[in-house]
Amino acid sequence: MATPQGPKQPLGQILLDKSLVTQEQLDEALGIQKNTTEQLGRILVDLGYVVERDVLRAHAEQLGIPFLELDRTSVDEDVAKAIPQSVVQRYNAVPIRRSGNRLTVAMADPTNVFALDDIRLITGYEIDPMLAAPDDIGTLLAGTDGGATQEELQTALQALDGGIGTELMAEMDIAAAGVDEDVDRAAAMEDEAPIIRVVNVIIQQAIKDRASDIHLEPDRRGVRIRYRVDGVLHEVMRVPKYVHAPLISRVKIMGDMNIAERRLPQDGRIHVRHESKDYDLRVSSLPTVFGEKVVMRILDQSSVLIGLNKLGMFPETQAELESVIVQPNGMILSTGPTGSGKTTTQYSVLNKINTVEKNITTIEDPVEYQLPGLNQVHVNRKAGLTFANAMRSFVRQDPDIIMVGEIRDLETAEMAVQASLTGHLVLSTLHTNDAPSAVTRLVDMGVEPLLISASVIAVLAQRLGRKICPNCKEPYKPPAEALNRVGFQVDNLDEVVFYRGRGCEQCRHTGYYGRIGMFELMMMTEEIADLIVKRAPLSEVRNAALANGMKVLKVDGFQKVLEGMTTVEEVMRVIFTAGAGAA
Repeated sequence: MATPQGPKQPLGQILLDKSLVTQEQLDEALGIQKNTTEQLGRILVDLGYVVERDVLRAHAEQLGIPFLELDRTSVDEDVAKAIPQSVVQRYNAVPIRRSGNRLTVAMADPTNVFALDDIRLITGYEIDPMLAAPDDIGTLLAGTDGGATQEELQTALQALDGGIGTELMAEMDIAAAGVDEDVDRAAAMEDEAPIIRVVNVIIQQAIKDRASDIHLEPDRRGVRIRYRVDGVLHEVMRVPKYVHAPLISRVKIMGDMNIAERRLPQDGRIHVRHESKDYDLRVSSLPTVFGEKVVMRILDQSSVLIGLNKLGMFPETQAELESVIVQPNGMILSTGPTGSGKTTTQYSVLNKINTVEKNITTIEDPVEYQLPGLNQVHVNRKAGLTFANAMRSFVRQDPDIIMVGEIRDLETAEMAVQASLTGHLVLSTLHTNDAPSAVTRLVDMGVEPLLISASVIAVLAQRLGRKICPNCKEPYKPPAEALNRVGFQVDNLDEVVFYRGRGCEQCRHTGYYGRIGMFELMMMTEEIADLIVKRAPLSEVRNAALANGMKVLKVDGFQKVLEGMTTVEEVMRVIFTAGAGAA
């Protein structure tokens, strides 16, 4: 693999030698750099002393690699599919051409050794990196990734530019001062058709693309629009800076938020209907140095009713889980980071055991999905309704099953434990890396080990990884040394067939379509209960669970790789964090 050489001489000296800057200009930029984290090249560009491409050419010379003018370079479409679009977007790296076992890749940051290693692992080729302008890479990606969004938005933006343009932005600035009549004028202007069309297209396209979140992010030059699809963010396009104010104001009006308040974070909710289906959008605004950023979480009411059999559990894991969810009492914990599918698993369990004979009550923050037959309560801290307070009331409501959205403190943990010991089945979540860590987290909170061993009957740790697109699935052979580096070891490696997604229209050239769970289920046994009471180290609890048949996250993930469901790269991405997958 060709790796960029270390800097031969300072960037400023190269620019000076090429007479692109003067000594005075360089000294001024160096003086500014001492008081900021900005790179020297960016400072010189912002000062107007040099253009960005000259800085990039000098940087390439500094690294000893070529600089590629992407707008003048033809990209082989077959070669472009060698790297999944998700990796292309994550590392701003575009494959250009292939020669033998070597792949030339244009990169915004050719010094990123993690990117170079990942691309080598995925493709099986040696990598020759070249430096390219980030804007050129972004333009190329937007052209292949935006599709209909680009065309529809461009039409609406042209109408917006001609209709209100920069004048509306000035009006919005007046509105921000808090004058009531000006706020009314700003609100009235949001009813102009162009900005409504822009927002509608952004939301509708996000739903079509199966996005879970929409990000509207202002920066120095414009507004970046990104969708999170299958857990990974993709930039779909950029819009001009003058669109920012009316765009954010339109979303805030739809979410019943205060458009005059730009200094504080706000929350709102939007209800939309698309193709005969109802969606709720949870809106959050955040003031940043370049203006307000808005994130919209798309909540599809049908997404949590997929059933336990469709979460991706292997039959033996599902059978074990189903054996404990029918218990009359005890506590079942789901653990994992944010976005790992804990809520979906909890709802799938509730849906499985929800019958007319059962009284099920939940306390959530917030209640995002409404399930028929459940009594769902929304946390309201301002009114004094917390997880712990709700739990006190729940036990007087004759419940059979209680779901607590999250155990965050000792009081909630103790209430959940007491409820499980007094004849109720309790479901809840914790933020830990693996299943055995849930026990030590409760001990750290201050729960008595004896009560933990008596109440907890199972802990399910999980992650969400993307599934290989079935439409463009193809076999390939990753380098053996790369597999060994991530701990993927099988006896008959030559006989194993690995799969990846080539990239197609159906998966938007990412190589992935949909997601699948990776699970680690720890069942409480007498041995583990005794270790908890004795306050044994986490390693002993984990070893006992493994001896009892627990399959760790890494093993579950690699088994899904061997069965052609996902890729080694996905298992690495979602499981190989500090403390997870190490066992």
